[in-house]
Amino acid sequence: MRYVGIQSQISSNNRRSVLLLLLFPVIILTTVWVFLAFLCYLENNFMDLDATNEMFIQTIPWVIGGVAIWFTISYFFNSQMVKQATGAQPLERRDNPRVYNIVENLTMACGMDMPQVNIVKDDMLNAFASGIDKKSYTVTLTTGIIDKLNDEELAGVVGHELTHIRNRDTKLLITSIIFVGIISTVMSLIVRTLLRTMQLGGLTSRNNKKEGGGAIIIVMFVALICSAIAYFFTLLTRFAISRKREFMADAGGAELCGNPLALASALRKISNEPGLSDVSRADVAQLFIFYPQSLKGSLLNSLFSTHPDINERIRILEQF
Repeated sequence: MRYVGIQSQISSNNRRSVLLLLLFPVIILTTVWVFLAFLCYLENNFMDLDATNEMFIQTIPWVIGGVAIWFTISYFFNSQMVKQATGAQPLERRDNPRVYNIVENLTMACGMDMPQVNIVKDDMLNAFASGIDKKSYTVTLTTGIIDKLNDEELAGVVGHELTHIRNRDTKLLITSIIFVGIISTVMSLIVRTLLRTMQLGGLTSRNNKKEGGGAIIIVMFVALICSAIAYFFTLLTRFAISRKREFMADAGGAELCGNPLALASALRKISNEPGLSDVSRADVAQLFIFYPQSLKGSLLNSLFSTHPDINERIRILEQF
């Protein structure tokens, strides 16, 4: 009955996550519409909805095309992105039979294909799963977590990461990271262009066309505000997707290794030495089994944390 309950929760969680995922294109298109509405207002000095909608319809193919190209490239090169950010290297059986056998035994127990196993040279304790298909599914472990956890604890961590793969969490999280990255990059480009424009005097020509230069700066400020708002909401959506799936990965990992207390013990040790200082990208670091948050306060933590509270995760595992 417990297995059926977990499967029902996974199905419900997947439906909610898909709905959250659909918010990303909605946020992007809404942001574009708001920006075009401002342009129409700036040109006509009143809100012209018909003109805005016409411009929006003409712009949609370009927006969708650009996002699709960006998304496709990022989606299929995500493994290289993760390796570059973490410095992960492949681990073969001959390199560490203990680790390789733990992963292999757990995959056999749950009837899944053997993923790649990577290692990050870091004395701290952490791990994560990544990939979008059988060819790219990967479980990555730090040297610290391998050396400092016993076999049962390490099996619990590996079970947690394998559950992420089984539940297709890695594919979903990679997708959300890409969408957030699109907005983040656009916002960065706007900031750089705006700063350069202001350094050049707002693009004011020698003929003192200050109004034109001022209008350009105003437009860019509005573009920055719109992209910042879009970034804020895409972050909230991305964090919500991540948080919803960590509890299920804990439950699946505990069930797979057969020892919830071992996973709870592993999480307690990891929370004391999570590392991540050498990871070059925060979005990739958020894939880790534990990602320490700098924000204080329950409301901020609930909105902006990628993972549930580690103490709550441990408490639930100890009652499993």
